[in-house]
Amino acid sequence: MSSNTFYLQDVLTADQFHKTDLQLMLTVTKKMKKLVETKGGSDLLKGKLMTALFYEPSSRTFASFISAMQRLGGGFIPLQGVSYSSVAKGETLPDTVRTFGCYSDVVVLRHPEVGSAKIAAEFCEKPIINAGDGVGEHPSQALLDFFTISEHFGGVDGLTITMVGDLLNGRTIHSLSKLLSQYKNVTFNFVSPEILRLPSNLIKTFSDRGVKVTQSETLEEVLPRTDVLYVTRVQKERFTDLDLYEKLKYHYIITPQLLRQAKKTAVVMHPLPRVGEITPEVDLDPRAIYITEQMTNGMYVRMALLSLVLLKDYV
Repeated sequence: MSSNTFYLQDVLTADQFHKTDLQLMLTVTKKMKKLVETKGGSDLLKGKLMTALFYEPSSRTFASFISAMQRLGGGFIPLQGVSYSSVAKGETLPDTVRTFGCYSDVVVLRHPEVGSAKIAAEFCEKPIINAGDGVGEHPSQALLDFFTISEHFGGVDGLTITMVGDLLNGRTIHSLSKLLSQYKNVTFNFVSPEILRLPSNLIKTFSDRGVKVTQSETLEEVLPRTDVLYVTRVQKERFTDLDLYEKLKYHYIITPQLLRQAKKTAVVMHPLPRVGEITPEVDLDPRAIYITEQMTNGMYVRMALLSLVLLKDYV
């Protein structure tokens, strides 16, 4: 049996995952997928309790963590919209996570400030799983995206990944690209308006790892050689200048006509929600896997993550 490096550990950033961790996650996620398909679930986490503490709105991440816990027989405390809780009275993040750490075995946290998950982990004795910290990271989304790509292509070595949209504020982009950059011959095409480019420190990290990187404002020039087209929305909630947001929000729109330039073997992914950057007609294209594969895999990956964090012997 492989060593479970996730046991009772915080999950804060994609930086903490090495190839052996990712392989373990792939293995356990496949088992969780088979478990759901054959039995619907299990009592693997019976007696365990998860707090879902979401300071920012969420539907998919919130629901998939709760569904994952239920499928494994565990319980949960759902807290979404904590402005209606003691937080509205001025309670600090450390006090809140310490409180719910007393009630549960793991705390899944979404918070609008970068670094909030790390702060929470310093004060909470129970494991913290970062479900998104502002424009920082979203490691569980990165894991499900990584699993989806690996499953679809039978691995990630040698793939060309094109990420398009709001790369500055896109925490899913930040986390996923960190995972993919560990693999051989991966090529990144980062496509965005100049003002929404990927942070320069990440570009340097990838260059230091020997990853081939191109940055462009034009999608058409890289689309024909793309294997994975990963699309993100321009994030209105990160803008202080709404006029600028209105100018940029539809800078890139993926349409069936545009996808005629893409490989027949390419896939289109999106962490969702979308707000117009992929037209509904694209859903009919078999290369569009953001719901058929990517969304479905979210629950399986979070089942794997919770079981690895809460059980020393994960199977």
